[in-house]
Amino acid sequence: MAMSDKNVTIGEDNSIFAVANSYTQKYYLNPIYKGLPEDILEEVQKICVAFVEECGGILALRFAEDGLLTLNSTHDESDYYYDDISAGLISRRIERENEELFEALGNYYRVKYLDLPPIEEE
Repeated sequence: MAMSDKNVTIGEDNSIFAVANSYTQKYYLNPIYKGLPEDILEEVQKICVAFVEECGGILALRFAEDGLLTLNSTHDESDYYYDDISAGLISRRIERENEELFEALGNYYRVKYLDLPPIEEE
């Protein structure tokens, strides 16, 4: 079963972690990650929903090829309320405030799906 949100297609792609869509007011968690601790999943949902409530558009949390968790924001061309600059600033704030969580999730992905060692803290 695949879900498609504009530029984000979800199905067999395990690099998609979660998506929130302000247009459909829906949140999606990739089912392969439902085994993670509930408090982590709730925190990720809060992050995604808060972003789209504040900025609008669609937010996808996706693992990059190196295993880092990234925030990718898109919007409908007709959405004149969406502000790319604000969305970028809020994305960076979220990454900074949740650095430890994102690093832990990235290491989980690296070990489980990429067969790579975790990134060691400096």
